[in-house]
Amino acid sequence: MTALVPLAEVDEGAVEALLDRAFGADRRTRTAYRIRAGVAAIPELSFAALDDDGALAGTIQCWPIAFAADDGRQLPMVMVGPVAVEPALQRGGIGRVLMERTLEAASVSRVPGVEALMLIGDPEYYGRFFGFTADRTGGWRLPGPFEPRRLLARGPGVPDTSGSLGSRVPASARLSAA
Repeated sequence: MTALVPLAEVDEGAVEALLDRAFGADRRTRTAYRIRAGVAAIPELSFAALDDDGALAGTIQCWPIAFAADDGRQLPMVMVGPVAVEPALQRGGIGRVLMERTLEAASVSRVPGVEALMLIGDPEYYGRFFGFTADRTGGWRLPGPFEPRRLLARGPGVPDTSGSLGSRVPASARLSAA
């Protein structure tokens, strides 16, 4: 039986090692990392799955991001992922349990942007089981390459307009980093 715990209770080094095993050491070059650059994961929406021996079996993280609409609006959103499962345990339902727990937590969360979840992933999986679609993401721009069919979102707050995704770092923090 897999136990779910807040991700904050798990050693960060173990999480990073799992992410490397699940996605490769070059994972930090992906567009998703650019979108969420400079922000920390949202603790109340990020979880770890532990096996019967207490070993890390999987993780899910959520991130505060922003949608800069071309009409000037700045809309908070939450980026879901990565969902990482120990390679030897993949296809055993751990990722699905993690996603279900995150969506359950999001449904009662007061985190800004939680009514507009997005991710980059397999539409056949995330659409079928979790209701994510590319229906409103066609005009979105990202800071790097992506497959438009894999840019998915769900929730009543998902913008149906053109604009850019990026991290939700306050302008003052961006200026001081420059």
